Amino acid sequence: MGPRAAVTLVLVTLIGIAAFGWPLLADRRSGLAHAQDAPWLFAALLPLLVAVVVATIADNGMDAKAVAMLGVLAAVGAALRPLGAGTAGLEPMFFLMVLSARVLGPGFGFVLGAVTMFASALLTGGVGPWMPFQMLALGWFALGAGLLPGPERIRGRAELLMLAAYGFAGSFAYGTVMNLQGWVLLQGRGEGVSFHPGEPVAANLVRFAAYCLTTSVGWDLGRAALTVVLTLTLGATLLKALRRATRRAAFDAPVSFDPGAGIERESALRKGTNGSGA
Repeated sequence: MGPRAAVTLVLVTLIGIAAFGWPLLADRRSGLAHAQDAPWLFAALLPLLVAVVVATIADNGMDAKAVAMLGVLAAVGAALRPLGAGTAGLEPMFFLMVLSARVLGPGFGFVLGAVTMFASALLTGGVGPWMPFQMLALGWFALGAGLLPGPERIRGRAELLMLAAYGFAGSFAYGTVMNLQGWVLLQGRGEGVSFHPGEPVAANLVRFAAYCLTTSVGWDLGRAALTVVLTLTLGATLLKALRRATRRAAFDAPVSFDPGAGIERESALRKGTNGSGA
């Protein structure tokens, strides 16, 4: 990941952390409604996604072929979501995010996650104040997969096991982050699990942990288990296909100019022409 892409991703991440976490620092008189700040977050997120793409292309020398592949993978991921969403947390698009980010890298992985969530929300009718938060959370999920170590050294079964382990842990992390978005709106639903604005952050985090354990562990477990199963069963084939596609698109092919080769070819053409004329 180049320096410009890294700076842009850090900026997006800081904005996302502020968007998710500001209610924890608010007092009792604050109007806690993510429905009000979601449009502003969405308006800020779209140009930042474009900036990440531009910075990644500028740092790595990628071209329109990379953007085309990004669009294709986002469309596939959006089509996968309706196959399982709403059923025990089964969301097959998460394993695609892990494998795609592994091949395309962290910058494109983040954009892929965010764009896929946006497209799937339009496809499933899931547009609401939660959507920009879902875009950020899935973008972070894919970003983490792109940052996993050893893409040149770790291959085969070891790579699949690493990606499956990340998919398992990342699925719970995604669910936890999204819980924070909805939990701050739940007040007066139970002393031990609801959000109490204005109280110390540590006390609210204890309630948040209890809320996650009692409401979403089973849902997140379904997502994590399906991600592991699909990664281990389909991962090797899909990784080969993605890597073959990136090689054919020549994302990383260096461009070089050899003046000597041009001179030799011109000389050979001249000799051939003279020989045929004689």
